[in-house]
Amino acid sequence: MDEKLAGRLRILADAAKYDASCASSGAPKRAAGLDGLGSTSSGICHAYTPDGRCISLLKILLTNYCLFDCAYCVNRRSSNVRRARFTVEEVVSLTIAFYKRNYIEGLFLSSGIVRSPDHTMEELMRVAKSLRRDHGFAGYIHLKTIPEASPWLIEQAGLYADRLSINLELPSIESLKRLAPEKNAGSITMAMGRMRESISQAREDRRRFSPAGQSTQLIIGADDTTDAAVLGTSDTLYRDYALRRVYYSGFSPIPEPSAALPLKAPPLQRENRLYQADWLLRFYGFTVEEVASGGENGMLDLEIDPKLAWVLKNRGRFPVDINTAPREMLLRVPGLGARAVDRIVAARRHTTLRLADLGRLTSGLKRLRPFVITADHKPDRHADRLDLRARITEPSRQGSLF
Repeated sequence: MDEKLAGRLRILADAAKYDASCASSGAPKRAAGLDGLGSTSSGICHAYTPDGRCISLLKILLTNYCLFDCAYCVNRRSSNVRRARFTVEEVVSLTIAFYKRNYIEGLFLSSGIVRSPDHTMEELMRVAKSLRRDHGFAGYIHLKTIPEASPWLIEQAGLYADRLSINLELPSIESLKRLAPEKNAGSITMAMGRMRESISQAREDRRRFSPAGQSTQLIIGADDTTDAAVLGTSDTLYRDYALRRVYYSGFSPIPEPSAALPLKAPPLQRENRLYQADWLLRFYGFTVEEVASGGENGMLDLEIDPKLAWVLKNRGRFPVDINTAPREMLLRVPGLGARAVDRIVAARRHTTLRLADLGRLTSGLKRLRPFVITADHKPDRHADRLDLRARITEPSRQGSLF
């Protein structure tokens, strides 16, 4: 790779690092690939599939020039960062070269908006089209789409990409108007709606269109939106637009920031708690109100995970009998994941479970003991203890909770 191209790769890989929605879960493999790939090259990120495989993606921007001046974005029009731009052919060549060297299994491509949304979307689409049709590329492709672009261009992109995404960025319309006035929440959700219809129709017709679905990103901490409001937005996106994932990205202070932005980033733990809460919404039957109730003033508790926070505020519902409780209630027991619950439900059809049986079915036995009843274990009102939270969360007590 020549020095100038390598320099642009460093700039555009660094510019892409702020986009959290880099994942390949949900996409079928196009061809047999190698698992466990890794590289220290610029622009390579790692993503995990549902079966636990770690795959490597080339994660870059087509360009970090941008017509928009979003206050929170390091690549905004008024920023003085170093600018660079790839041609379509250069991105294709880089992807093929990295792929052949087993550095990557796919491409994550986004871009600042140059000339117009249509021009930018066309170039993104051309990269994917060229990889598929001209080079027979069988790897994973995730394209960041431009909501203001022609629906036809986005439709074309979906024919070649495994996943499409449109970043909403901010969780409230008011914040979007204030910090990104050139973006329009209506056009973003309209594009999401069209994408949902196209994905659904393609599945019915057994055609290929963005088979891994669509995703979005929400920036956390750039405004004063509470965690409850953030999760409310995510819940709406999941229900109304069938998004596969909402990604949460903690706000990072940028050079020469707007006075409307906070001076420091939010706690790293906040992002982690939002992901945990998101999981409870999607797979554990919790509502936004239930998850948010575990904290104070609409903010999640940063010290403990949101499931445990909810349990500690609903102690009267525990302990639950492992042998008789419905699956929906077992999912709310701290230390029990969805797979463990399914094992328990299957096992109790054939036998009465004891504490030792539970230990073989889940690795979270110490954590869940105060909250469950088995044939040989009935906690003596442990869930009512005033020091229960401390006993569960202090590492020094993990070996002998009760």
